[in-house]
Amino acid sequence: MHDLSHLGPKKVFIFGDGSFFITETVVWGVIVALVIGILACWSASKLQRVPKGKQVIAEFVVEKAYSMVQSVMGVKLGTVFAPYMASIFFFMLLSNLLGLFGFRPVTSDLNCTFALAITTFFLIQGTGVKFMGVGGKLKHMCSPYPFMIIINLIEMFSTPLSLGLRLFGNILAGMIVMSLVYSGLATLSLQFVGIPILDAIFPLPANAFFDMFEPVLQAYIFTMLTMAFMANEAITLSDHIEE
Repeated sequence: MHDLSHLGPKKVFIFGDGSFFITETVVWGVIVALVIGILACWSASKLQRVPKGKQVIAEFVVEKAYSMVQSVMGVKLGTVFAPYMASIFFFMLLSNLLGLFGFRPVTSDLNCTFALAITTFFLIQGTGVKFMGVGGKLKHMCSPYPFMIIINLIEMFSTPLSLGLRLFGNILAGMIVMSLVYSGLATLSLQFVGIPILDAIFPLPANAFFDMFEPVLQAYIFTMLTMAFMANEAITLSDHIEE
């Protein structure tokens, strides 16, 4: 059987007998979160009535984020969830783009993608319970017939599964493809000129797709799907918010 352990994230810090360790996924995830937090605090500092410089960019980003979320989820729910949607979008965007700098993307680890998906799952269900109550949530899941609760439960738990696997599969596949491209071209160039020059030029189109376009696309798709799942309960939740 082939050893596939090299496809997983590296252990950066190992403690004791090795049963407890911190992987590069955690390290880069924390770094990305800190970068986003620092940029957010910096862009929101020293605000003025007449925006200038960084404040113009910050207000543009915030306005576009609220506009996009509200267009999918409605004004009321969009206003509530826009900060969360923007946060996961930029976290995934920067996490995915790590491959552009030669690092392993955080989202190529199943632990990360499922953590994001499960967080979204609990947010969806917790919001439903908050506005409808436990009884109202159960009634909503049994509508229009009691046996519908089985179908709704399957749909409920398939949400984090599909979100996590889709993001993980696409990012990991891109990382593997780029590794194969670099390895193949390096071997091929050594056969002809003895210097690995082919892997310095020819992978550029693949880099543009897998390390630039694909990360942006996957972050956008994950965020849009999250909003779509949230929008499934938008009408019911909006009624409760209005009350």
